[in-house]
Amino acid sequence: MTVRRRMTLAVAALLLLRAGPVRAQGAASMRRVGVLEVGPAAGNLPRRAAFKQGMLDLGWVEGRNIEYRFVSADGQEGRLDVLAAEIVAARMDVLATSSASSTRALQKATKTVPIVMANVVDPVANGFAASLARPGGNITGLTNQQQDVLPKLVEFVRQLAPQARRIAFLFNENNPSHGAYREAAQQACAALGMTAILIKASAVGELEPAVARLVGERAQGVVVAADPLYTVQADTLLRLLAPTRLPVVYGIRNHVDRGGLLSYGVNFDAHWRSAAKYVDRILRGDKPADLPIEQPRRFELVINLRHAKALGITIPQSLLLRADEVID
Repeated sequence: MTVRRRMTLAVAALLLLRAGPVRAQGAASMRRVGVLEVGPAAGNLPRRAAFKQGMLDLGWVEGRNIEYRFVSADGQEGRLDVLAAEIVAARMDVLATSSASSTRALQKATKTVPIVMANVVDPVANGFAASLARPGGNITGLTNQQQDVLPKLVEFVRQLAPQARRIAFLFNENNPSHGAYREAAQQACAALGMTAILIKASAVGELEPAVARLVGERAQGVVVAADPLYTVQADTLLRLLAPTRLPVVYGIRNHVDRGGLLSYGVNFDAHWRSAAKYVDRILRGDKPADLPIEQPRRFELVINLRHAKALGITIPQSLLLRADEVID
């Protein structure tokens, strides 16, 4: 073998050695985040955008150093366990979700992959964390404190309809948080000398019978608990409840944007932006067990004045002044 040939082979080998680590480094630098959603993809686009923007603000550029995989159950909560197993098998670096039902599905699918909650009711009571200060497992994120929102919704019903004494509550018993909702509703009504009428609506086919029952029970106001099923079926609920002409209040503003009367709760888009901070910290080496779960900093009151006028309801000036947004 000539000296020139030996030198050529040596240079080629050196280049191969250098190329190998470069390729490996490029593959390793692309991190993967999986998001499990309950509702249809179209309805989740604003929250996806908020989450991606939050990640971009922290230096995560899609296609350059971060890759997202969004998986939707299309409103069918019965599919969550299968979808959770699939997204865990896809080897994501971090998983993100918002509802208690989707968090429960991911919790069953993995005890090691970090899970970030964007909007979940009482993570401690649901068994997702040992405490808010020190979650202790592979799950952390943000809570929406909806169990604390329900008493406020009852107060709003009373302000909208001072004569109301019988308040109906719609609950999805498939939601792991329904027990906390029921207890909060009963306590809130008892404190105000009102009667809580608990009505189960855990599937699309149960919505119409549920509305018929609350009418039969002589409800004078309605509280719709925050739930992925009710969010997905917002238009159906509005159509079914409209003929009752009752004051109906919601835990998610999505219903008011579509024509409902009043909502009070966290801004879900803002929570998804904040969830990006948790994902960022975990991708940079922090452990979810050590990241305290964040409680809401503020709740938003949104009132649809147009709908109130259609119902013949006069919104108290005190409520209008307190509202974060009034739709006229």
